[in-house]
Amino acid sequence: MTTETITHSAEETIAFGRSLAIELATELPRPLIVLLRGDLGAGKTTLVKGIAEGFEAARAENVTSPTFTLIHEYRGPHITLYHIDLYRIDTQRDLETLGLDDLLAPNCILLIEWGEKFQRLQRDRNVEITLERVGETKRRIRRTTH
Repeated sequence: MTTETITHSAEETIAFGRSLAIELATELPRPLIVLLRGDLGAGKTTLVKGIAEGFEAARAENVTSPTFTLIHEYRGPHITLYHIDLYRIDTQRDLETLGLDDLLAPNCILLIEWGEKFQRLQRDRNVEITLERVGETKRRIRRTTH
């Protein structure tokens, strides 16, 4: 199933992330793997800000891109979110050293940027969210549930 939403600002993208958290919490099994697709600057981390707020795991201003740290952990009262950025990971061996399988637990959601680079992650995902810039602040967000 695929749904599409248009947001017109970063604030709307964060708000969409909050509402998406409610859907993810009620509709899908755990552990959950969500692939976040989109070019640099498409709004992937902005969306994660809203998801983290929706799960009461972090305030939007405390969510940052894990480009250099690779993994950020945000603990909510019921869910732990792992925000993962694979932009700088190029090989299957590098991916394996991150130990992503160790993060998979019933109360966890992995939000993975650039996961499409690895066939295994594409196969294991439950949800794929694609963000596309369609203007200075306007974004097209497509959510596909597998």
